[in-house]
Amino acid sequence: MSDNSLTKQIGEKLKKLRQENGLSLDQLSSQCSVSKPMLAQIERGASNPTVNTLWKIANGLGVSFTAFIDEEQPVIKKVNRDEIEPLFEEGGKMKVVPLFPMEPGKSFESFAITLDVGCDYHSNPHPEGVEEYLFVEEGDMQLVVNDISYTIKKGESLRFTANYPHRYVNPSKSLCNAMMIIHYPTRHR
Repeated sequence: MSDNSLTKQIGEKLKKLRQENGLSLDQLSSQCSVSKPMLAQIERGASNPTVNTLWKIANGLGVSFTAFIDEEQPVIKKVNRDEIEPLFEEGGKMKVVPLFPMEPGKSFESFAITLDVGCDYHSNPHPEGVEEYLFVEEGDMQLVVNDISYTIKKGESLRFTANYPHRYVNPSKSLCNAMMIIHYPTRHR
């Protein structure tokens, strides 16, 4: 999927979700702390939103992050992360590849993430009940949750409640590759 088609898809999904919830752009802007002009640009496909902006909108709408990029899913789906359009944050130092968007009847989504050397990505708190599961495949990651730091090394995993401010940091001199599963409470499906 090209960058333009991904931007267009995100815009179309945002408009559909906003309308399904009976919200004006003003109302959604108030709910998610993203400006009305920015929301309008995203809906028109004129702006490619950052990961942080999409999280704010998802939290404001009470939907999963991948609600903007999900597609009809077959019963069996094989994915190649190299063929999926990644999202970038932290000036390109954090790459997020949505592997399995949330599907009907499921309460989770999964991502491959890469943190470049020196990455320090700050994530806003997610709604109450959202949990994240991290599995480090290569390198080291420092996760800071509510100002408490945890180091996760290759082969280690960590689960945390994500309704606190949290940061993903790569303090090492090599890339950090990890898998992430985000589990949502029932109301976010």
